[in-house]
Amino acid sequence: MTATEEWKHWTDGRTASVSAPHGPLALTGTYWLEPEPAELPGLPGRWWAADGVVRVSAASGDGIRIKGSDQAVDGEVALRPDTAPGADLAMLGEVLLVPIEREGELALRVFDPDAPSRAAFAGIAVYPYSPEWAVPAVFTPFESDRAVVVPNADGRERPLEVTGQIAFTLAGEPHTLTVSRAGGRLSGVIADATSGHETYRFRFITLPAPDADGRTVLDLNRAYLPPCAFADHFVCPFPPPGNRLTVAVEAGEKQVLSG
Repeated sequence: MTATEEWKHWTDGRTASVSAPHGPLALTGTYWLEPEPAELPGLPGRWWAADGVVRVSAASGDGIRIKGSDQAVDGEVALRPDTAPGADLAMLGEVLLVPIEREGELALRVFDPDAPSRAAFAGIAVYPYSPEWAVPAVFTPFESDRAVVVPNADGRERPLEVTGQIAFTLAGEPHTLTVSRAGGRLSGVIADATSGHETYRFRFITLPAPDADGRTVLDLNRAYLPPCAFADHFVCPFPPPGNRLTVAVEAGEKQVLSG
């Protein structure tokens, strides 16, 4: 398979993933929970946060069930958030309910396959593949991991864990980007001269695990839109300082298309 064919396979996979019944386009709400039980818009039962879990009190007739169970919730149950081992999911008909935890705060996300944004989705606009945007890069880890406080798409500021920098050359000019490392692979949040104009206001990148000498490849053909480009209810970090390139990166995903 050629590099262009691999890239086309990647773009097709991205389109399928974001438009899946419970993909990013299906997110209709992220509801931050308080210690006191409360109703949530469009959902039965009462919901609250306590002792590191999401709690719900509902009657069997409400139709809420823990995913993987045929029994409806009847009474009070605890749901472990996405950051906990053995995280729990709940269903309300075909609607997926996902408990999440961010910086010690708990919320419930609602993924509805009938979301208007999913029905209106007409694809992702992308630049044509160009091999010149796939460049060698060298990863240099920091002496210790650190957290950089950055704005998030929901208006709050949160720490972004970063582990080092990659150095590379574009159009004859040297550049660096601050990145994170998870499971060996590297990831970063970037903006460039196209951001907010031709492309969404920022994008994400993922790089292969560096070798023993820190060598990897930055393929900007695979710069992709963050989840908050598909739904307003995601919490996405903005680029950290130094990750706004002055060059126009005319590669990767550009915008969400609506029909």
